[in-house]
Amino acid sequence: MGLLVLGKPLAWDDSKQFAPLVKEHGVTQLINIWKRLKDRDGDQLLWGDEIEYMVLTFDDENKNAKLSLCQADLLPKLESLTADLCSKDPAKAATIPTFHPEYGRYMIESTPGSPYTGSLSDLLSVEQDMRFRRVLARHHMKPNQLPMTITSFPRLGVPGVFTEPYFDPSDAVSSHSLFLPEEITNPHARFPTLTANIRRRRGSKVAINLPIFHDTNTPKPFIDPTIPWDRNVFKEDSEAKNGAALPDHIYLDAMGFGMGCCCLQITFQANSLEEARSVYDALVPVGPIMLALTAAAPAYRGYLSDVDCRWNVIAGSVDDRTEEERGLKPLKNNQFVIPKSRYDSVDSYLSSDPPCRPEYNDNVFLYDQPIYERLIEAGLDEPLAKHFAHLYIRDPLVVFSDRIEQDDENSTDHFESIQSTNWQTLRFKPPPAGSKIGWRVEFRSMEVQITDFENAAFSVFIVLLSRAILSFGLNFYIPISKVDENMQRAQKRNALKDQRFWFRKNVYPLGNSVSYAHSTPTSSSPPESPVSEAFAQSPIVNGGQEAPTKAFSSPDQSRCPSPLSSVSGTGRLEDEYEEMTINEVINGNGDDFPGLLGLVNAYLNSLDVEFEQKRRMRKYMEFVKQRANGTLKTTATWIREFVRSHPTYKFDSVVSQEINYDLCKAIDEIERGVRRANDLLPADYQGTNYEEGCP
Repeated sequence: MGLLVLGKPLAWDDSKQFAPLVKEHGVTQLINIWKRLKDRDGDQLLWGDEIEYMVLTFDDENKNAKLSLCQADLLPKLESLTADLCSKDPAKAATIPTFHPEYGRYMIESTPGSPYTGSLSDLLSVEQDMRFRRVLARHHMKPNQLPMTITSFPRLGVPGVFTEPYFDPSDAVSSHSLFLPEEITNPHARFPTLTANIRRRRGSKVAINLPIFHDTNTPKPFIDPTIPWDRNVFKEDSEAKNGAALPDHIYLDAMGFGMGCCCLQITFQANSLEEARSVYDALVPVGPIMLALTAAAPAYRGYLSDVDCRWNVIAGSVDDRTEEERGLKPLKNNQFVIPKSRYDSVDSYLSSDPPCRPEYNDNVFLYDQPIYERLIEAGLDEPLAKHFAHLYIRDPLVVFSDRIEQDDENSTDHFESIQSTNWQTLRFKPPPAGSKIGWRVEFRSMEVQITDFENAAFSVFIVLLSRAILSFGLNFYIPISKVDENMQRAQKRNALKDQRFWFRKNVYPLGNSVSYAHSTPTSSSPPESPVSEAFAQSPIVNGGQEAPTKAFSSPDQSRCPSPLSSVSGTGRLEDEYEEMTINEVINGNGDDFPGLLGLVNAYLNSLDVEFEQKRRMRKYMEFVKQRANGTLKTTATWIREFVRSHPTYKFDSVVSQEINYDLCKAIDEIERGVRRANDLLPADYQGTNYEEGCP
């Protein structure tokens, strides 16, 4: 959840005077990192996941599943536990996970104790590591509490009791929400200050309107009867009836509705700065695809919505743009009309290599000109300088009064105050000051799944895809405007089956097109991969340099061949991409396009690994295949169908207290493997055993 430091945060009216200073020193800190580490090379592939949980309390007597505001009590217990485990067996300290606070007081985040490598043995350990974290958390909760990986809690913000303990939303002094109490937010000073400063800078509360899912008995027009239209506690209370709450929509009015969602994120450490840029660019078009593939959030504030994902909810929840910046008033006090929230899709590619044609960055791209010039003067090239100068069109939202003066040689806090509050589908992360950590890329679009099997499968798939990209020199570039279109399509109801997505037709270097068999990672003596065969068919490239004829034999040797990566397309841009279904993007559409899974399988078949490892890996790849082709439903579709098939559902779009209770119980039973859901998970899925693995 970004930078957490101790100190006294300033309210917006006090902090905005320091914005120029924070920006100036933040850029200085970035330049210092650049000068020290721009040529850093040879870092090992390391990666890690971040999983966010909601802690739920089950009131069986009243059939109410509630959000448990227990973070402050739970985290110290988990920190003490993990410290004890490390001290008892130092040799296993690297396997002990860590737990972190999140925005919601009912949320916790877990990460592995140490980064994974790219070895298959590490990849195959991810699921067990995730299960171990869940077991540790569960065993230090009350008997009626559970850690659950749910993207959005369906009844967050409903009238009545949805938290344990209950608090009245009329005390929401930070958000001024009609629906969420102050106590739902992590009490660390950063979080309520961030919430309040977004509202203050914007000049109003945030306003998120999700289209209602019109079922057979849903009123038309739908005017939400649960909104306290006439409340008069805060000056913004009248905004809802003055137009902020739209007919036929579910109205959300606070940061907590977005940052109270859970997700699954993956961070990679690259070999070098240039490799990090290559991975970043290649994964930009993949972000919307994985959002649709992991869709898991169809219900908000007690209603079924007509969307399946959280993304626009979070984007709206932290949208601090003023009326001028949103284009509602002429520019007077602000510098830019900004098209997007600071939480949104990526706005530009980073590479300066020829395959990244300038035409791909086809959106209006705003950046701070003086900061751009400073970065160019410091030696950053144009794409990278524009990327960071673009981040700096935003103001710092949280300034700590006792941390304004910093040592720019040894601190990056001012840089991170801007960097960490630009939440995009990917984040390009320079090395921290004074750390051995290298250049990194954070992949941020995926929704968290209800089981650790699913979360491990998608994590492993993305890691292997990043290795295939680098090993085979793949090119996924499409115009950024098409990526933005894909992001909106990905969130629509049943997007996996009903929507089509722009994707590149030929992803091979030099435009090679090969007959591609959909290989699966099963052979103990793997054949030459089809991608490598394509290289062998065209041994002379780029002015007579020789192309490699074999894929790399180890995940740690997955470096993109520079001659291939330097080849630029020269044809018509519109001929390079087309609309595909999710099934086609993942599983391919015949010989012309192998699909992302085909590329991953080709990479696996290029490795000298044991048959048993490939057999175990296959279960993850088969799951991704079946999710993409519709054999297995998305979590969002499964939740929607559960609600609509509940015996008490009135086909009025309402997710009642009892329906929500039964839904959360069912999710827990599915996760533990005591309830079968063969339309959601493979038939041989085995759940978490909470009686095993606990110290």
